[in-house]
Amino acid sequence: MKPANVRLIKQELQSRSPEELVQLCLRLAKFKKENKELLTYLLFEAQDEEGYIRTIKHEVDQQFEQINTKSFYFIKKSVRKIQRQLKRYIRYSLNKETEVELLLYFCYKLKNMKPSISRSRVLTNLYARQLLMIQKKIPKLHEDLQADYTMELQKIERW
Repeated sequence: MKPANVRLIKQELQSRSPEELVQLCLRLAKFKKENKELLTYLLFEAQDEEGYIRTIKHEVDQQFEQINTKSFYFIKKSVRKIQRQLKRYIRYSLNKETEVELLLYFCYKLKNMKPSISRSRVLTNLYARQLLMIQKKIPKLHEDLQADYTMELQKIERW
């Protein structure tokens, strides 16, 4: 089955009653965890972006604490898992400030991790790619935020 494009879906949704829309959303939420997470963000957390950021940072902290540091193989797998989740949460928000702040926090946690990522080429490259991505995102923000995030980025790079 070929899925319909967004324009057709939008037209069809506009023709439906509010009760039918609720049923469609609930049915959609039952199928995939990501759909449920997106609906949760849109319904409960979109109004409080700062709270959303705090929640994600707390989750990232917990995940970094649970990393198996016995070998760099396990560290790499865990860090990539955290990165994938973080990207998903950023996609839900669609807010550039949230994206930059969460990526900076991820880099901060990665840089302060024990054992040091400098002994792993893969982790060092991953860290460098994240820094480049942040550098590309900062110019798209408001001027005041650009200055603040640029200073934070420079602090992280100096460590």
